[in-house]
Amino acid sequence: MSPQDMTALVGQTVGTSDWFEVSQERINKFAEATGDFQFIHIDEEKAKLTPFGGTIAHGFLTLSLIPVLTAESDCPRPENVKMGVNYGGNKTRFIAPVRAGKRVRGHFKLLELEEKRPGQWQQTMEITVEIEGEEKPALMAEWITQFFV
Repeated sequence: MSPQDMTALVGQTVGTSDWFEVSQERINKFAEATGDFQFIHIDEEKAKLTPFGGTIAHGFLTLSLIPVLTAESDCPRPENVKMGVNYGGNKTRFIAPVRAGKRVRGHFKLLELEEKRPGQWQQTMEITVEIEGEEKPALMAEWITQFFV
């Protein structure tokens, strides 16, 4: 779909991703990549003694899943994209922890889409990351990306 046609979707929920498992192995690799070795993420025995009852994903790990959740979603894709980049966020809230082994999925609402310069588009998406079987979502974010056609 052309970016121009996608502007008609502003204000609408545009997609949902497949479920994605947040394994302990992924959490451990994220700890190694970021240097965040807080015990609530990597020490299963100590984490059992916390109110979480076990290890939990880093909030930033959950946030970093946005690209894969987007890729595995049924969101419309702009055609002829040469490159896309993260631009930042307006709001990000970590609402509930993601326990190791849980599955999450993203829900996407298109808030804004505008052409900043010829061929350069900026998209703001409200993203809610749901945790399977839980009432509260893991996070809500307004995430901004730019893509070039």
